[in-house]
Amino acid sequence: MSIKPLYDRVVVKRLAAETRTRGGIVIPDKAAEKSSQGKVHAVGDGALLENGTLRPLAVKVGDRVLFGEYAGSEVKLDGDEYVVIRESDILAILEESNVQEKAA
Repeated sequence: MSIKPLYDRVVVKRLAAETRTRGGIVIPDKAAEKSSQGKVHAVGDGALLENGTLRPLAVKVGDRVLFGEYAGSEVKLDGDEYVVIRESDILAILEESNVQEKAA
């Protein structure tokens, strides 16, 4: 099943939460907080402006994003859990830095 969000909504699949602290302590599943990071699965056509035009979204499918802990609505599709949020609830797009390229 595919999903197409409306207007400025974005469908995000949460990334797995960390199961260890930096010190190496294992966090049990029940005590672990939900991850506030995810990968964009689908995006709407854009934000509807007052003049009736659509403003394209800043995020695209495949982006890794940071969003609020309680943002959006959780939905389950084909056994997978997703969060449907508005673009304004996305706090940042996370970019992976290439340390290997800088070292070369």
